[in-house]
Amino acid sequence: MRPSEFHAHSVPDRPASAWEPLLDHLAETAAEARISAAKFGCGPLGELAGLLHDLGKYQPAFQARLAGAKEKVPHAAHGAALARLRYGRIGAILAHGIAGHHAGLADRLFEAEGRLADAARVLDAIMAAAAADGLDLPAALAAPALRRTEQPGFQLAFLARMLFSCLVDADYTATGAFYARAEEREPASRGGARTLAELQAALDRRLASFGPAAPGTLNAQRRHILDAVRAHADDPTGVFTLTVPTGGGKTLTSLAFALDHAVRHGLDRVVVAIPYTSVIEQTAAVYREALGDPDGQDVLEHHSAFAVTTAGKSAEEKWSGADKLRLAMESWDRPLVVATTVRLFESLFANRPAACRRLHNLARSVIVLDEVQTLPLPLLRPCVAALKELAANYGSSIVLCTATQPALLADPASGHAFRHGFSNATELAPDPPALFESLRRVRIRTRAYFSSAGWKTRSSLPSGSRSHSRFTRPAACMTLPATCRASIRRPAGASSPTWH
Repeated sequence: MRPSEFHAHSVPDRPASAWEPLLDHLAETAAEARISAAKFGCGPLGELAGLLHDLGKYQPAFQARLAGAKEKVPHAAHGAALARLRYGRIGAILAHGIAGHHAGLADRLFEAEGRLADAARVLDAIMAAAAADGLDLPAALAAPALRRTEQPGFQLAFLARMLFSCLVDADYTATGAFYARAEEREPASRGGARTLAELQAALDRRLASFGPAAPGTLNAQRRHILDAVRAHADDPTGVFTLTVPTGGGKTLTSLAFALDHAVRHGLDRVVVAIPYTSVIEQTAAVYREALGDPDGQDVLEHHSAFAVTTAGKSAEEKWSGADKLRLAMESWDRPLVVATTVRLFESLFANRPAACRRLHNLARSVIVLDEVQTLPLPLLRPCVAALKELAANYGSSIVLCTATQPALLADPASGHAFRHGFSNATELAPDPPALFESLRRVRIRTRAYFSSAGWKTRSSLPSGSRSHSRFTRPAACMTLPATCRASIRRPAGASSPTWH
């Protein structure tokens, strides 16, 4: 570690020579942010955000604060002010993440008497100190080559969030690595125990263990669906629908497609978003069993009911176990993530650093939305816009998985055009209407209706026959209003109906 008069972080009860030099922290954060942002073609922007995020620590007052002074000294706004002044429109996008890397993204950042205006007044002195310390900034920045959509304002706001996420994760990672070195321990490792290709092979072995299915059986139908869906793995990244009725094996079929598709296109992870915690726990258990991952090293389960337990463990176990899991939940840095839909969209639209830290890891991912019809109607348009942007400019594939597809397609030919909805979505299931008919297990027939005179039997039924034939079958259910109960007659030889 090189000697420096400017430091980023101090170490309690250690001399200043053991503190982290500010230039080292800026460089390490910039390198981490560049790697993350490069996944969506914005490496130089991520790097600049890392170089500028702690620029305000070049103030003597902040260095005094590290040495024990009581006065609080803001330091995030100065790099944001410089970004806006020097780098124009793209600098203004970076400024939001730089200014908010501790406090969060803020509205009205550029007000005349706001934080940036105050920080700009002392920039000359700060830049002189930074230059003397060896900080080298680029003269200009090229704008990223985004694929334009019908919502350009949303695009720029989303880019600001993605860069904010890269910066926050890089800053947290670099800071954690420094304190791990200072405390002579290993930093919490990231990622899973196996690659996506290894998980794909594990799932293939599990599916092969089921053996051949007898023709005409439910398992034969599931195998037919599985094979047809997996045949789409080579399709270009984009938006997909998977419309399979209940009982068709969506859980493992969607996982198989996601792993195949991710491996074929070199994507980083699979994220499965489910609306209900009870279903998440069940799905995660199925994944772990199918992939041979009983300890959860590859499958990350993230929802409000999942607690990190450290009771009875040593300090080393707590650090390597609980902290590793906590880090994984903050960053979603695992090959397979199973989370609530709330967690997914919290990452996309929150303003707090911890919630947004994992956002950039949605780039170059397969995102499966199970029971997509449950997306809340008041939030439907922004949710769809965010998913479209991930598919258009961040290399992700979106899979809308349900038995009852909502009307989210922009294609008027679908008969249910949704303004600014998904375009060119590919259906993965083979002939969904035929699947629904072949997998139908319940048929509902309406035999009565309610009028001003009370409940009436539909005139299309023969007089006196009603629906008593339904009760002669082994598995049948009739739902009636209480006023009709007295009119039910048991056919000869039929068992008495059970009333509930």
